[in-house]
Amino acid sequence: MRVAVHQGSYAELPSAVEASGADLVIAAEMITTGYHIGARSHELAEPADGPTAARMSALASESGVALAYGYPESDAGRVFNSVQLIGRDGRRLANYRKTHLFGDIDRDWFEPGAEAVVQAELDALRIGLLICYDVEFPELVRAHALAGTELLVVPTALMSPYELVADTLVPARAYESQLYVAYANRCDTEQELTYCGRSCVVAPTGEVLARAGAGPELISAEVTRDALVASRLENTHLADRRPDLYRGLPV
Repeated sequence: MRVAVHQGSYAELPSAVEASGADLVIAAEMITTGYHIGARSHELAEPADGPTAARMSALASESGVALAYGYPESDAGRVFNSVQLIGRDGRRLANYRKTHLFGDIDRDWFEPGAEAVVQAELDALRIGLLICYDVEFPELVRAHALAGTELLVVPTALMSPYELVADTLVPARAYESQLYVAYANRCDTEQELTYCGRSCVVAPTGEVLARAGAGPELISAEVTRDALVASRLENTHLADRRPDLYRGLPV
C-alpha cells in the first residue's frame, strides 16, 4: 500500500489526493475546521455521517483513494475531536474519538472518547486510528500492536516547540511496538500557535521512510506486510513480553 500524508490545507486536499498516486491519503487533526478555534468547534461540529463526510466519501470514490481526516464530531449534544477513515469506494470504515485530551484546547471544548482501539481493514492491512496527543502514551500504541494494528494512522496538530514528538517519539513508538506509523501534522498558524509540520511515515524498524519539512508538502511511502513481518522476526519486542510480570503493577 502506498500511504501519503497531506501536510496542507483542507482546500488543497482534493488536488493533493489527485497528485498523490497513493492508496491512502492522511490529513491532519481537525483539518476540516481548524483546531485552535474555541467555541467554533461546537458551531462547526457535524455527525460522523454529516455533509463533510459525504463530501469526503465523494472525493474518495471519485479518486479511488482512501482518506483519513480529522474533524469535530457532534453526537447527541456532545462534541468529540475525531478522525474518520473512508474507503476508496466512499464507504465509511471507522471513526475514532480522541481519548487523551491535550490541555485546555481540548478539554474546554471536547469530551474524551471511550474506545481505545479502533481499527478497520483496508487493502488487506489492519489500520488503527489515534489522534495527536494519544500517540504520546506508549500503552495506547502497544494496545494497538497487541490488537493486530499494522499501520497506525495519527492525524495531529503538533505545535512548536514540541518538534521532539515528531522527530524522536513517533519513530520510537513505531519501533517499540513494531508497527508502521503515519503521522500527519498541520503547518499553519492559529492564534498564538504555530504548527511545526514534520509529518512522517515510519517503518517498524524505526526508519523514517518519508519526512516533511515545516511548510505545505505531500509525502508518501510504501507500506508492506512483508516488511512488517521481517521486522517483527528481527525485533522481537512483542514476542518477548512478560505479561505474567506486569499483572498487578500500577496503571
